[in-house]
Amino acid sequence: MTPKFGHNCYLSENATVVGDVEMGDNCSVWFNAVVRGDVNYIRIGHRVNIQDGSCLHTLYKKAAIEIGDDVTIGHNVTVHGAKIKSGALIGMGSTLLDDCEIGQGAIIAAGALVLKNTVVGDGELWGGVPAKFIKKVDPEQAKELNIGIAKHYSMYSKWFTDENPETLINPLPEEA
Repeated sequence: MTPKFGHNCYLSENATVVGDVEMGDNCSVWFNAVVRGDVNYIRIGHRVNIQDGSCLHTLYKKAAIEIGDDVTIGHNVTVHGAKIKSGALIGMGSTLLDDCEIGQGAIIAAGALVLKNTVVGDGELWGGVPAKFIKKVDPEQAKELNIGIAKHYSMYSKWFTDENPETLINPLPEEA
């Protein structure tokens, strides 16, 4: 299976994307990140950034990965067979295990371990090992933070693709 990419996606020179992976427009996969859809599918929405050292993998015939739009996967995150809804922020060094679900606009704190089958509600902040509910997040603050980071990573990827055009996948044709 060959990955399918939307328009204007950035893959750093040493990022790895293999298998049944479909990625939306304006996504970025950063240095040493691995998106491995070899044993189940991975579906990624638009404007998702998968930061340095992160690993996305699935569980054979059981747990796929589904990620909405405007999601940030922080540095050194492990996502294994989880669902992440739009506008969520997954903090650096955290781990999401099989069949957990992260709600829209939710925040997973850095270093958190979200156990198998855990459901994190929309707009909730979870942290710790194992991760537990901390508080509801103000929706406007969450939107500003979570969507803002996603927008910044789109900007950062443009810096790299301007310097290294070969790292831009499926560029949109220039307007006349």
